[in-house]
Amino acid sequence: MPAVGVYDIELAIQRDAGADRGVIAYMSEPMDSRHGFLTANDVTPYVFGGGITVDEPVVIDVPPAGDKAAFFGTIVNAWQVPLADVGTTGEDAGKGGKYLILPPGYDGDVPSDGYYVHQSNTYGVHFAFRPVAKDGGTSADQAAYAQTLRVYALSDADNPPATRFIDVKENPINTLPVYDMTFFTDLNAVIQREPVLEQDKVMMAMLASLGIVRGHPFEPDEETQAAMLDGLQCAYDTMQEHFITRSVVPLWEDRQWGVWAFAEGQPEAGFPYVTTDMVLIDDRAGGSYSWITYLPKKLGGGTFYLTGLTDSDGAMLNGEDTYKLTVPSDTPAEDFWSVIVYSMKTKGFVKGNERVGLATPDLPDIQVNEDGSADVYFGPIAPDGLESNWIPTGEDFFLLFRLYGPAEGWIESGWKLPDLEKVN
Repeated sequence: MPAVGVYDIELAIQRDAGADRGVIAYMSEPMDSRHGFLTANDVTPYVFGGGITVDEPVVIDVPPAGDKAAFFGTIVNAWQVPLADVGTTGEDAGKGGKYLILPPGYDGDVPSDGYYVHQSNTYGVHFAFRPVAKDGGTSADQAAYAQTLRVYALSDADNPPATRFIDVKENPINTLPVYDMTFFTDLNAVIQREPVLEQDKVMMAMLASLGIVRGHPFEPDEETQAAMLDGLQCAYDTMQEHFITRSVVPLWEDRQWGVWAFAEGQPEAGFPYVTTDMVLIDDRAGGSYSWITYLPKKLGGGTFYLTGLTDSDGAMLNGEDTYKLTVPSDTPAEDFWSVIVYSMKTKGFVKGNERVGLATPDLPDIQVNEDGSADVYFGPIAPDGLESNWIPTGEDFFLLFRLYGPAEGWIESGWKLPDLEKVN
């Protein structure tokens, strides 16, 4: 799951946006429902790149925080194991810095200073950064700041060529994994490119029985394909069950809202999903990478996520009923709050919907209650007269409620987010 998930981002930049390998994707405005991306937000435009390291050291030159935007994000390897966090909560602490990524087996010279040096054990190196707005910064400010990022080979460090960018707001891409034979062809592409790690050897033997072998063409016959697709459906169902029953735990005893429950010890270890005893296959797949990308090396920073799977009665959210969420006026988000609808099937936006979320910046355009709270409605049809307060659904969904800049001590303060109420 982590390998295919991040490879499909690399693939989509080339396939859907028509970019050459190594071109960096940025967004002139935040994503909308035309973009397929696992649990992305619709508030901050991203900049991301994939497959940038092949056989020589590469520099990811992160600019210092600007007046209107600053980076927040992570560099990962081909298995989405975090290599480094960057930006205000990263190693450079917002001062900017040159992150030098060394490919597997590299034994050449390494600069003694001036770089944050990280050894990758895979050739594929990927990143996604959010140019978070500051002091009234606009999408244009964020997009301009994103394009001050530079990526180049270490051998070109004395005179780096211009980094090439493509706007994937104007060229929408679909990075979502698809659970058909393309899942296996994408996996095969990763297997052919990447070195076999010690932890991979048993799995490589299993994949060989399906015809995925390094250095050989992948040409399964019809009988094998049928068996593979049956297995893939079983795996998808298992990941869905894991997501619903094991990935989220309640934050409050008297509320349905939950927080992410990662495998024990993984946040502290930097999310390798490998322990001294085993590879955490199910936790890595259904517990994380079937619905998340680019986990940080260190949790924390400027956001806090609440996950909503059920209504106030504990029933799973569906695309036929209508629900109401009352967001209190004292919501402890010093920057802003955001609530977004995600498809339970794909873990991305519900495709084709005119709106995927609402946030504090939308308050001037929606109806607000006398006490300053805001009622947000979720359903297939907008309630009469409340179109501005409505986020369309139309299929089974879940919610992420984000606190941007969560106030210090907010959990201990006693503040709680109300549950979703089913309404007529």
